[in-house]
Amino acid sequence: MENNVNVKIKKLIALVYGKDFSDAQLSVLKEKIGNAARVIQTRRKAKWDEQDVVLITYADQFIENGQKSLPILTRFFNRWLGPSFSHVHLLPFYPWSSDDGFSVIDYHRVAPEAGEWSDVAELKKSANLMFDFVCNHMSAKSPWFKRYLNQEPEFADFFIDVDPDTDLSAVTRPRALPLLTPFTMTDGTVRHLWTTFSDDQIDLNFASPQVLIAMVDVLLHYLMEGADYIRLDAVGFMWKAPGTTCIHQENTHRLIQIFRAITDEVAPGTVLITETNVPHKDNIAYFGDGTNEAQMVYQFSLPPLVLHSIHSRNVLALCQWAQKLTLPSSSTTWFNFLASHDGIGLNPLRGILPEQDILTLVEKLQSEGALVNWKNNPDGTRSPYELNVTYLDALSYKNSSDSERQARFLLAHALLLSFPGVPAIYIQSIIGSRNDYDGVEKLGYNRAINRRKYREGEIDAELNDESTLRNRIYRSLTKMIAIRRQQNAFHPDSDAIFDAPDEHVLKIIRTAENGERITALFNFDEQPQTIYVDINDGKELLTDSRIRGETITLNPWQVMWIKDI
Repeated sequence: MENNVNVKIKKLIALVYGKDFSDAQLSVLKEKIGNAARVIQTRRKAKWDEQDVVLITYADQFIENGQKSLPILTRFFNRWLGPSFSHVHLLPFYPWSSDDGFSVIDYHRVAPEAGEWSDVAELKKSANLMFDFVCNHMSAKSPWFKRYLNQEPEFADFFIDVDPDTDLSAVTRPRALPLLTPFTMTDGTVRHLWTTFSDDQIDLNFASPQVLIAMVDVLLHYLMEGADYIRLDAVGFMWKAPGTTCIHQENTHRLIQIFRAITDEVAPGTVLITETNVPHKDNIAYFGDGTNEAQMVYQFSLPPLVLHSIHSRNVLALCQWAQKLTLPSSSTTWFNFLASHDGIGLNPLRGILPEQDILTLVEKLQSEGALVNWKNNPDGTRSPYELNVTYLDALSYKNSSDSERQARFLLAHALLLSFPGVPAIYIQSIIGSRNDYDGVEKLGYNRAINRRKYREGEIDAELNDESTLRNRIYRSLTKMIAIRRQQNAFHPDSDAIFDAPDEHVLKIIRTAENGERITALFNFDEQPQTIYVDINDGKELLTDSRIRGETITLNPWQVMWIKDI
């Protein structure tokens, strides 16, 4: 007799594939799911709490000649970061050909220069792990794609062949690159294949049952290797239907529901996180009904909104947006971040800020050294879609003092840590990295500005030197994280009330189920601000000082976390 999960998966597959998904294929899928369920014995943590803080990093963030990079990362994590982070998001650590890992050659292997699966398991002894499931596309250098070019029957429909005369003008384009790329097959014929992101990233054809089975096999492998969180990369583009935008399709959501049902069956507690760098209303659609798709979605509007607030010294747009945030169920929460391996997306601002305000922000940051990526619009115009800059440099100016740079940085990250949801911090941020223009020149793409790799020991020396900005950023931020992780009021699900006493000051009141309350105050101005507060007796956690009275004066860029006594 079939269990409820198998019935659910079968119904979802019928909705997506109809009779194209054979009984034999369904049996193969069920067998893979059953095998994984038997192998996986370790239980995941149920949901999330205030202890959860995620580090985002590359597996080869630290390198040394003749050494595998994963053991080096593990040593660095244990030495400097272990007390601060519950989870490590390992960006794609599989063999790859471009895009710093996101053109995957083999989903099932660890890149030889990074190490082996045993090295991943060793890191897991120190932290929970988050893996990337690069489900939309794979490398043109992959064995799967080579077998497709060789016209092997098993791979005949793994990728999407499109007549170049097809009208694809409605398709949403994330990059200013051709959508179709010509490839020559073994028999000499030329096929034009769907390449959403680059000519080295060939989109998988999820209309094929064989592709679904192969990719479920990848997902199950990651679960068996111990992934606690699974990031669904570029997931909004998975289903193609010429004549439509080919993003956020109904079948894309159904595929995610299949992934969720399978994950819940074989590894309960695993969190699926969708990565859809799109306007907010589209982004939150990936929660589904609150129980059947992602448990977390990236809070993509937060990074550019914080930048806008700091550079305009005005919190009103940020506050009004935050006041409207709602979750579909208690089984979901936000994955909050300010910086990542990618740039700072601008599309998530659209619908929140006027276009002129977005362009003003882009122009200001560009004049201060940020790089910009552009996208082509259907009407032939171009729009900025991404700022490339370290978050430390994005917040300040070239001529800013280190003390002001540090104050703005800590203000932004205190806000991140105060927000409802689970916070994630990019490794370049916590080690205080500046723009890497040499990397951009050497590698030839803008995103390299925030992807610098280091020799083992190179960062240790600066983190040990109290005269360096890296040291001050690291010490201040790790202290803040440590305080945050001790407060029930900062539980991701705790109640959050947002208010703006004036245009320069943001107030967030977080209240835990046990009644613990923290009032977080943020001065987004270069001048002191005096505000009224309703606190009879409180303790300011960051300075360990007592707060009494009806008014508080915040210094320029100051943060206060005031806990009721």
